[in-house]
Amino acid sequence: MIWNFTKMHGVGNDFVVLDGVRQSIQMTPERARAIAHRQFGIGADQILLVEEPTHPEADFRYRIFNADGSEVEHCGNGSRCFVRFVHEQKLSGRNPLKAEIATGLIILKEHEDHTVSVKMGQTRFTPDAIAFDTTDLASTQQGEDTLWVLPLPNHDQVTLSVVGISNPHVVQVVEDIATAPVLEQGPLIESHPRFKNRVNAGFMQIVNTHEIKLRVYERGAGETLACGTGACAAAVAGIRRGLLQSPVTVHTQGGDLIIDYDHQEIEMTGPATTVYSGSIDIDKLVASIPTQVLNP
Repeated sequence: MIWNFTKMHGVGNDFVVLDGVRQSIQMTPERARAIAHRQFGIGADQILLVEEPTHPEADFRYRIFNADGSEVEHCGNGSRCFVRFVHEQKLSGRNPLKAEIATGLIILKEHEDHTVSVKMGQTRFTPDAIAFDTTDLASTQQGEDTLWVLPLPNHDQVTLSVVGISNPHVVQVVEDIATAPVLEQGPLIESHPRFKNRVNAGFMQIVNTHEIKLRVYERGAGETLACGTGACAAAVAGIRRGLLQSPVTVHTQGGDLIIDYDHQEIEMTGPATTVYSGSIDIDKLVASIPTQVLNP
């Protein structure tokens, strides 16, 4: 079965985007892993699938699959690429667009300079919003935010803000993003048994009240060059803690994002770039990858 695809990225967070409106796409975890594999497949942090909506107010349904094959609720950088893809492929000329994601609707608008702004939808700050078991954990109050102290298996402990922004996020403040233990602590936080559905772990360095540096260890993808929902989570956590003021420029390894937050709604603005288009025989691709590689 031949699938046409487009390779895109949002500040280095890279995607394979599939048109499920004009072609039949039956995505499975195995197929997603094959496409995302950087040695045997196309290579991507996530696979984005554009489909006909099931919600009566949506223009399209937008689904996201991580490199490990798991389907997730939202992807901020991917949502900007979704809009560019829909417009470039002439699936719709509507601007703004309403997209249906797993947790509701988001509103997206492409600007004349081809940056895209996304209204990110409902945001919550309680442990239940990210399926976080806080039984017997210490907590402190900072500004509007409750910080939770999480012991890690390596005997470290981290102090975390909780942000449910469709995806589950926790954010910690670090002195220097360059030396932060992202690759050591990231996997321990992401897969910690207190997070029922795993979690995205953000590491934030405050530059000034309107500027931060950020690295994120993502569920099912590891550290990526950028994370859109992670940028929103970090900026909002900093604002609620009294450390930041809106708007916040978020410097990621792949580029910059602008986050506006009025204590009710989050809007993210940033670029979306098309790299190339092509086609794959998905069945041949899956069959060509050694079983121990595709299903470790």
